[in-house]
Amino acid sequence: MGNYLGDEDMEFADQIKALAKRVQKMKDSILTEEATKTSIIMPFFQALNYDVFNPEEFIPEFTADVGIKKGEKVDYAIIKDKKPIILIEAKSIQEELSKHDSQLFRYFGTTEAKFAILTNGILYRFYTDLEEQNKMDATPFFEFNLFDIRDHQIAELNKFKKDTFDVDSINTTAAELKYTGEIKKFLKNQWENPTDSFVTAILADVYPGKKTKQVIEKFSGIVKRSFKEFVNDILNDKLQTALANTNSEPLVNKETAAITENAEEVPEVVTTQEELEGYITMRVLLKDTVDPERIFYRDNLSYFNILLDNNIRKWICRLHLNSANKSVQFNDENKTVVAIDKISDLISYKDKIIETTNRFI
Repeated sequence: MGNYLGDEDMEFADQIKALAKRVQKMKDSILTEEATKTSIIMPFFQALNYDVFNPEEFIPEFTADVGIKKGEKVDYAIIKDKKPIILIEAKSIQEELSKHDSQLFRYFGTTEAKFAILTNGILYRFYTDLEEQNKMDATPFFEFNLFDIRDHQIAELNKFKKDTFDVDSINTTAAELKYTGEIKKFLKNQWENPTDSFVTAILADVYPGKKTKQVIEKFSGIVKRSFKEFVNDILNDKLQTALANTNSEPLVNKETAAITENAEEVPEVVTTQEELEGYITMRVLLKDTVDPERIFYRDNLSYFNILLDNNIRKWICRLHLNSANKSVQFNDENKTVVAIDKISDLISYKDKIIETTNRFI
């Protein structure tokens, strides 16, 4: 479950990322379930090395009888040794997936398949029967978002390729993947709005008095602030370590100045410590999305540019830090601008940063 990819995984990752880039460009033209299937879902499973046009390994409209209801069909079934190993329920790219879980749930127990995938072409939810044998779990053990690709997820997705598929291997990590995902969701929720039970659990070791409702309400804001400061401290430690390795780099970045015989020299651009911290922060936040070596910066008098591949046409965001009113502008369709107080505030916009970066991958 490491974050590093081998050569084969890198090649697979490139295929998936190429598909994601293609889908990003045409997603607004995909209006139906059938269009979603043919333009996204089938190519996705082709990238997993399945022959989607071979009914001996990839069957559309697979019959899965449900109780007294005969002839119930799943959109696709992946076949191995003439038995279904993965059931796939496909929905339109325009649809949310949550309301469809029960439909796939009905199919799961009627076949020998140990895995089921629910997808709208962008989000792929992988299910199995960790909690009760032959009964599909209510929550997926693994989710893959085509528009938010992480290296460690590529490594897990690779296990579902035709040539590497192994039930035992996937089951070995399925439980850990599921509960790691659930814990991360829990922590994210507590980050935004800590519950009374979460606050009470923390107070058990730090507050000797009685945990009354008034005390919990009083400490709720303190816990929330402490949580964020703790994460910021960890990030800042990483930044200081990274900055220590950049001490040999000059802090002054002189832009080419157009100077005429009678004109004054354009003021030189000084790259500040705060701007460098912004650059390192962006590399840390994007480390699971792109190779950090692909993230560059260019400084000028008006703003501090963060670029992908050192390409000015692929600027991810612009940091405005040289005034009392600091802000960051994202290179999305609306060129969104948000105010920030300090560099660590960028953590709160990690999803936006990743979404913007994915536009240029």
